[in-house]
Amino acid sequence: MLYLPILSIFIVYQQISTIFPYFAMNFDLTKEQEQDDIIKSTSMIPNELPVLPLRDVVLYPFMIFPVLVGRESSLKAAYKALDQEKFIFITAQKDPTVEEPGIDDVYHEGTVARIVQILKLPNGLIKILVDGTVQAHAKKFRQDEEYMEVEIEIIQQEYRETTELDAHMRHLSNLFIDYVKASRNIPSEVLVVFENIKDPVQKLYYIAANLVQSVEVKQRILKLTSLHEQLYELSRILGGEIDILKLEQEIDTKVHDNIQKSQRKYFIQEQIKILQNELGEDEASPEIAKLREEIDAAGLPEEARAKAEEELNKLKKIPSMSPEYTVSRNYLDWIVSIPWKKRTEDHLDIKHVKKILDEDHYGLDKPKDRIIEHIAVLNLVKQMRGQILCFVGPPGVGKTSLGRSIARALNRKFVRFSLGGIRDEAEIRGHRRTYIGSMPGKIIQSMKRAGTVNPVMLLDEVDKLTFDFHGDPASALLEVLDPEQNHTFSDHYIEVDYDLSNVLFITTANIRHGIPLPLQDRMEIIELPGYLAHEKVEIARRHIIPKQVRAHGLKSSQIGIQNKSISKVIEEYTKEAGVRNLEREIASLIRKSAKDIVVKRQSNGRRKIGKISIDTKKVEDYLGVPRYIKRPKDETRRIGIATGLAWTNVGGELLNVEAIIMDGRERLNLTGKLGDVMKESAHAALSYIRSNAQALDISPDFYKGKEIHIHLPEGAIPKDGPSAGLTMTMAVISAIANRRTDPEVAMTGEITLRGKVLAIGGLTEKLLAAKRHGIKKVLIPKENDKYLTEIPDRVKSGLKIIPVGTIIEALDHTFKNGSNKKRSSASKRKTKKKR
Repeated sequence: MLYLPILSIFIVYQQISTIFPYFAMNFDLTKEQEQDDIIKSTSMIPNELPVLPLRDVVLYPFMIFPVLVGRESSLKAAYKALDQEKFIFITAQKDPTVEEPGIDDVYHEGTVARIVQILKLPNGLIKILVDGTVQAHAKKFRQDEEYMEVEIEIIQQEYRETTELDAHMRHLSNLFIDYVKASRNIPSEVLVVFENIKDPVQKLYYIAANLVQSVEVKQRILKLTSLHEQLYELSRILGGEIDILKLEQEIDTKVHDNIQKSQRKYFIQEQIKILQNELGEDEASPEIAKLREEIDAAGLPEEARAKAEEELNKLKKIPSMSPEYTVSRNYLDWIVSIPWKKRTEDHLDIKHVKKILDEDHYGLDKPKDRIIEHIAVLNLVKQMRGQILCFVGPPGVGKTSLGRSIARALNRKFVRFSLGGIRDEAEIRGHRRTYIGSMPGKIIQSMKRAGTVNPVMLLDEVDKLTFDFHGDPASALLEVLDPEQNHTFSDHYIEVDYDLSNVLFITTANIRHGIPLPLQDRMEIIELPGYLAHEKVEIARRHIIPKQVRAHGLKSSQIGIQNKSISKVIEEYTKEAGVRNLEREIASLIRKSAKDIVVKRQSNGRRKIGKISIDTKKVEDYLGVPRYIKRPKDETRRIGIATGLAWTNVGGELLNVEAIIMDGRERLNLTGKLGDVMKESAHAALSYIRSNAQALDISPDFYKGKEIHIHLPEGAIPKDGPSAGLTMTMAVISAIANRRTDPEVAMTGEITLRGKVLAIGGLTEKLLAAKRHGIKKVLIPKENDKYLTEIPDRVKSGLKIIPVGTIIEALDHTFKNGSNKKRSSASKRKTKKKR
C-alpha cells in the first residue's frame, strides 16, 4: 500500500482549496458534498470494520488524507468498506518495511475513517480520500486470507468548558505557535487555519497531525482516552521539540557567525597582504615574523636554511584557513626545533668516568674498558666518528642502564627508544609530507628530545625488528648505524641531510643471531655474560637493597638482609642470568618487612621499633616454599644419562639427556618437545654409533629387535639446536654399552656423521650454567678453544675445560671406567673366554 504526502485539514473544503489548491483540483469537492459526508453521529459505524494499515503515517479524527492503495489485502479491505457505509479502521504499521502486516505488526489504537471519494487508476491501484471520523480502539482482530477485520471500541472525548481546559488550550496554542515559527518544515499558513478552529478536540488533533515526529511519538496521543491526558502529553511533546529547535537555531547562529568571522578575517588578511606588498614589507603577520627569528637563531646549515626560506615564502602566500598552511607551519616548527649546532661539552677525565661507571654497575669490565678507551682517544683527537656499540646479553644484566650511565659519565644527553616490534620503515626515516598526520621518524624525534647534536642514543631490542609489506626497518637502520653514511642521514619528512656523526649510538640485544648480518657488520658487538652467584650478592648489597629500602620509605637503620639470605634468594627463588627477578624478590622481602614494622609500631603505641634482620628463616616465611631446589647429583647409577649444556634467552642451563634401549620394533623414539634440528642430531648420533659400533666396542647388531628412546626432561619447554648432538651420542652409547657416565662432566657440541665435534655458540652462558650447578669438567668443541681467551677468568675459574675434536676423544672423559682402549681390550678378552 502506497501513500501520498500528508494533507491535514480540519475545516470546510473551501479552506482546503485555499491552502492546498491541487487537492481541490484533484477531487473538486463542494460545500454541500462536504456537509453530506460529515458524520453527525457515530451510531452508523458498524462494530466490525476492515483494517487499512498505513506506513509512516498516523491518521487523526477530522483529518482528510489521500491514500494510494496498492497491496492486495488493502485493496480488498477498501472495497469491503465501500459495501459497509464506507467506514474503515485506519491504523499505523509498527515496522514500515513489512509488506503484508499481520495482527502483531499494527498498532491497536487508530481512527475510524470514511472513504469520501475513490479513483481507480489504469495500473490497477486505487486512490482514495479518507476523512477521519472518530478515535477508536481495537478490541479483537480477525485475519483471514484476504484482509484483516477488527472489532472496535469507539472513544468519545467528552469535556466541559472549564477554566482549567481554557488554560490548557491557551498554553497548548502558544506552544504550537512557537513550534511553527521555529520549525523550517511547517508552512506559516498552518497558523491561519489553526486560528479559525474553535473546538478543543479539533485543535488537539490538528496540532498532533502537524507535528514532525515519528510514528511512535504521534501514536502516544491515540493511546490516551482522556482529553486532559492527551493535552498534557501533547504539551510535553511540543515543549521538547521547541527546546530542540531552539538549540538547533543557536548552533546555526554560531556556525553562521564563525563563518562570517573567518571570511572577514580572510578578507582583512588579504587586504593586509596587498597593502604590505605595495609598501614593500615582507612579513605578513607577527607569526611569520616570529618564524623568521627562529630560523635565524637555529643556526641551520646552508641547505636546511634554503629549504626553510623556501617553505617560509610559500607559507606567506597560503591562506591561514587552508590545510596546506598547517602542513607548512608544522614543517617549519620541526626544522627549527631540531638541534643543528648546540652540543654539550664532553667530560674527558678518565678517573671521573671510571668512578661513575663503577658507581652505577658492578662488573661489566669489558664495556667499561671500551668506553674508557673512547674517552682516551677523544682526549687526543677531540672528535671521532664510528662509535656504534652493541651490547648483547640476557635480560636483566644491565644493558640499558649501562647506556644511561655512559651518558652521565660523558656529560651528554641520553635518549632511548625501543625497536621491538617496529615493522614500518617510516618509523625510522619518517613519513613523507604528502600524508595527513605525517611526522619525522624516531631518529629525528629523539634528536629533538635530546636538544643537542651529540647525545648518547640507545636503540633498544635491535634483535626484535620485524618487516612486512610496509618495508624493512632494519635496512633503514643501515644508514643510521653506518659511520660512513650517517653524517648525511636523510629523513623523508625533513627532506634535508642531517648529521648524526656526533651521536654515540648504543644498541642492545638479547640474541646475537637475531640481529641482521648487515647491521652486525656495522657495530662493535660487546657480549655481557650473566652474573655469577657471588656477583649477584654484591650487586644486591651495593645497589638493589639500598634502592628498594629508599623506595619503600625505610632507612638502612631499620632493616638489614644477611648475605646468606641473599644467597638463598638467588639460589632457591630465582633462576636467571641477570638480576631482574632478584630485585623483585628483594622488593617483596622489604615490602613485607615494612608491613611488620608498621603493625608493630601501631600495636606498641608508636614506640621506636628495633632493626629487623632478615635471615634465611624469614626468607622462607616471607617468600614461601623455595621454587628451585638443587637436585643432588646421582653418584650411584648414571647409565643412559648424559649432562649437556644449553643456551636460553635468560642465560645458560643444564640439559639432561636420558636414553634407554628395550625390546621392540627397530626404531628411534624422541620425546621432550624437540625441534627439527635437535631431532636430526639424534638421528645423526644413532647413525654414527651404528656405523662405528666396532670402534666403540659395541655389538654391531645392538639395534636388531630393539627400540631406542631418547628423552629430554621438562617436556613442556621447547628445545632445539644442534649443540646437544654430543650429549645425545654419549647417552645412547651409555645405554647400549651399559656404562656409567661421570656426573661431574657436562658437554656441548654439534656432531657430524664422521664423528667430528663442531663449534657452538653461547659458550660463556653455558660455562656459567656449569659453574652454577657445581660441574667440575666441561667438554667443548676444539674449534671453540680459541674463544676461551675472551671469556672472563671469573667464569673459567674452578672449571676444567677440555676441548675435544671427535666423539672418540669425548668418550675417555665421559665414562668413569677408564679409557676406550682399556674397555676395548677387556671386551676382547671376555669374548675369547666365552669362545
